[in-house]
Amino acid sequence: MNDLAVETVSLGGTETSVTWRRSKRARRITLRIDARRGAVVVTLPMRAARSAGRALLVQHAGWVAERLASLPERVALAAGAEILLDGARMPVRHVPGGKGGAWLEAGALCISGDQAFLARRAGDFLREEARRRLAAQARAKAGEAGLGFARIVVKDTRSRWGSCSAKGVLMFCWRLVMAPPEVQDYVVAHEVAHLRHLNHGADFWRLTDALSPHRAFAVRWLHEEGPRLLRIG
Repeated sequence: MNDLAVETVSLGGTETSVTWRRSKRARRITLRIDARRGAVVVTLPMRAARSAGRALLVQHAGWVAERLASLPERVALAAGAEILLDGARMPVRHVPGGKGGAWLEAGALCISGDQAFLARRAGDFLREEARRRLAAQARAKAGEAGLGFARIVVKDTRSRWGSCSAKGVLMFCWRLVMAPPEVQDYVVAHEVAHLRHLNHGADFWRLTDALSPHRAFAVRWLHEEGPRLLRIG
């Protein structure tokens, strides 16, 4: 899939950021809201004209405007901001004279050093926490199921909380570390189960549910609260 361009389009009198993408796999023109960027993504089949995508945008301008307006406020990784860790609210505290870069203390994420480096250090801390926690959970669940994986990749994804490749590479969105432990547990179980079943058949769901009892809660929580995680940072 390739990005063609990013432009600002007027929809119903509102200036809207639109990313145009072309995909060999697409069979029709689709619209998607990118919650992280607060923008709309239009995916075009290889031979579709961009004018057809514009027509679809105009046709669904009300839906686009409603979805964008419903997005949570963006939260910058800055001193005084409130983020999440394991589903619990946590303030970001700047400790200029502190040592250690970033650490947890008294229910806060503390960041030392110059204010200019705060956002980067906070983001690095959360990514490393995600890598450490999710890798440990994946190793435990893979061992429980008698499975192995090639490696774990932690990224900042836009539409998937996790994935599993045919080569046994597990991918997780670092933002999962902000979700409740039950949600992390389910997403890891879901991807580990794909190591055996690269589909969503009955056997896959039986293994997923055997590895995690939190499917119903996690799916509901991600549907309701997932956009909030995408708006942090």
